[in-house]
Amino acid sequence: MSKGNKVTRRQFLSYTLTGVGGFMAAGMLTPMVRFAIDPVLKPATKGEFVAVVEESKLTSEPQRFDFTVHQVDAWYESDVTMSAWVYKKDDGSIQAMSPVCKHLGCTVTWNDPKFANEFYCPCHDGRYEKDGTNIPGTPPLAPLDLYDHKLEGGTLYLGKARPRA
Repeated sequence: MSKGNKVTRRQFLSYTLTGVGGFMAAGMLTPMVRFAIDPVLKPATKGEFVAVVEESKLTSEPQRFDFTVHQVDAWYESDVTMSAWVYKKDDGSIQAMSPVCKHLGCTVTWNDPKFANEFYCPCHDGRYEKDGTNIPGTPPLAPLDLYDHKLEGGTLYLGKARPRA
């Protein structure tokens, strides 16, 4: 054995401690990385649309409909009750709006005694037109969000509420 290939005690301890430290670090980081990316790896849910009401029950007057959505927030799953103001426009198309005021998140009502044929937010006197656009000079600075929607088999399905462009 040649003297040039010998590993000193110091080198041996250095290599051993580096290897053991690497295995320990990998053992600690693997669960943390898995915990962080696990929700991304889960398959998407079956569909984003939920059946809300039969089309025949819709009128030209906004009506409030409550519906339940299965919500997954990382590892916590729950059923959440949501609402929408839905009506048929003059051209026959359907408009579905979120009842959440864009000012501070309170719930708007339709046809309040103080303001006929308008959406009204009692928290800070916010007002919206029938189509959900905010009335100038009132606290809300943006119109009500619109739900994605589709009609299938005479039933209205609602998706996510999205801000208007």
